[in-house]
Amino acid sequence: MASPDCPRRCSSRTPALLLLSAIICFQQLVKGLSLSTEEEDAVKRFQEYLKFDTVHPSPDYYPVTEFLSEQGKQLGLDTKVVEYVQGKPVVVFTWQGTEPSLPSILLNSHTDVVPVEHAYWKHPPFAAKMDEGGNIYARGSQDMKCVGMQYLEAIRNLMSAGFKPQRSIHVSFVPDEEIAGGDGAKLFYESSDFKELNVAFVLDEGVASQDGNYKVFYAERSVWWFYITAAGHPAHGSRLLDGMALEHLRFSLNAIADFRKSEFDKVKSGEKAEGEIISINNVYLKAGTPSPTGFVMNIQPSHAEAGFDMRVPPVADVDALQKRLDEEWAPASKNLTYRFVQKDKVTDNFGKPAITAVDDSNPWWIMFKEAIAKAGGTLAKPEILMGSTDARYAREQGIPALGFSPMTNTPILLHEHNEFLNAKEYLMGIKVYEQILRTCTGPKDESGEPSNSKAGSGVLSETIHTEL
Repeated sequence: MASPDCPRRCSSRTPALLLLSAIICFQQLVKGLSLSTEEEDAVKRFQEYLKFDTVHPSPDYYPVTEFLSEQGKQLGLDTKVVEYVQGKPVVVFTWQGTEPSLPSILLNSHTDVVPVEHAYWKHPPFAAKMDEGGNIYARGSQDMKCVGMQYLEAIRNLMSAGFKPQRSIHVSFVPDEEIAGGDGAKLFYESSDFKELNVAFVLDEGVASQDGNYKVFYAERSVWWFYITAAGHPAHGSRLLDGMALEHLRFSLNAIADFRKSEFDKVKSGEKAEGEIISINNVYLKAGTPSPTGFVMNIQPSHAEAGFDMRVPPVADVDALQKRLDEEWAPASKNLTYRFVQKDKVTDNFGKPAITAVDDSNPWWIMFKEAIAKAGGTLAKPEILMGSTDARYAREQGIPALGFSPMTNTPILLHEHNEFLNAKEYLMGIKVYEQILRTCTGPKDESGEPSNSKAGSGVLSETIHTEL
């Protein structure tokens, strides 16, 4: 627990005293959490990363890139910074394996965060304030700056323990995930830089679990963003006429609302998980004739528009869904048209559903499960992620990718006010990644346990070497 007079001392206005008070307050807080010196340092680095304001719509990526590059330098990692779009750097670290010709693994995370409404936060969203319970409040604490730093801390600890990976480990920090990743991960995965990494398995972000089981995601829903425009004749606001723009738009809104209810009912009844259904939400409405004080109240507008966020699972019948949009939601007979803002495919580049196998046919899944068990964790039933992440760009290439953020007993707060992650949970996640890296990149001895010797590499490693 923090000292009762800690807040008073931290409020000193003298710069030197402010720094000293901040150090004292931090030490008192971490003392209450019973952290070792190494754990304290790990938490401080996490807080430092969180303080970089990389919020949309105008994130400045250069300061955080300098910070990350310095972290890689301290660890002795090979570092590469590339800009496929000016002002949007991608940072790639490599821990060279003892057998670099083997297929590698990639740990991906993004550096950008979504906007905040400062008035609704109990602590400034870029101060990375840790309260007396060890909760660290910051935008990005769950989504997903925690994961990026956990990757590096796991590598730091493994290096200190003398571990040497057999296959190479790459760690990427990409921009713009929160705005679909078109100038970030998409271009990275399509680049020759990525091809040279020889990646066979990718880990990316998941979400927190509110119970004691870790959530893991083997696929995600594709984004279909579109708007529907209704046309009609303008008329006096007092007249009752058929064929008006808002009347046509109401037809569309009612049809979509019925479909939304039918899909939502499947979740409420337990028939399907939320990631398995098609979700659609009306995210904006636009109509009316503007005036200096608002809208002209006695004119029925000639056009009205509604925007929609629809998420489509990889198992959906997209042809039937497209037909529904054409014939039921935006039929031309009702003077309705539509235009897509973004329409992602649900298949990979080979025409198969963009899904990573979570059964014994996938040796990476076998090792991932093994690692979680060795770390003392348990996995919930694998799911399709409700939203979308940069992992889709790996799956599009047929590369196995899992979405995983090691947070248990934690409220899901991504994109919400007062986003936080507890320091103890953050530190536990580092240990989980240590075990994942040991299991997925270290050779096996005769007992199947990870070893740093090349002898007796085990059946599972031999299978991976041959098949991947």
